[in-house]
Amino acid sequence: MDTSFAQILQSLGTGLPLLLLHFGATLVLFFVGVAAYVGVTPLHERELLASGNRAAGVVLGGTVVALAIPLAATLATSEALADIVVWGAIALLLQLLTFLIAIWLFRDLRPMIEAGNVAAGTALAGLQIAVALLNAGAMAG
Repeated sequence: MDTSFAQILQSLGTGLPLLLLHFGATLVLFFVGVAAYVGVTPLHERELLASGNRAAGVVLGGTVVALAIPLAATLATSEALADIVVWGAIALLLQLLTFLIAIWLFRDLRPMIEAGNVAAGTALAGLQIAVALLNAGAMAG
């Protein structure tokens, strides 16, 4: 029993620093992705959320989940920090591109979301999450 506990501690000692490094890098990518999204979106999320706009909350919530999904796949399938950073950055770019294409294709989405149209916000969030799942599947190979 002592031997297996010692092996667990040894494994923890070697694996935990790597886990924390990879998880930390992924968190940095995630927050950079959220900041980039807030920076490129034509919506003013802080103001819309502060005014109680539910549609903006749905979109932002969907975006946060959509950014996290492919990052999680990258984290789960990559063994090297460089892989996580490179593929994570690509995943974030694809997600931001999805949002920009959706806003461009459906030009009336922005005013509908700003007006609090939860159906429009849910549709956009659903699209972002669907692309995130496909993105994650492609990244997981």
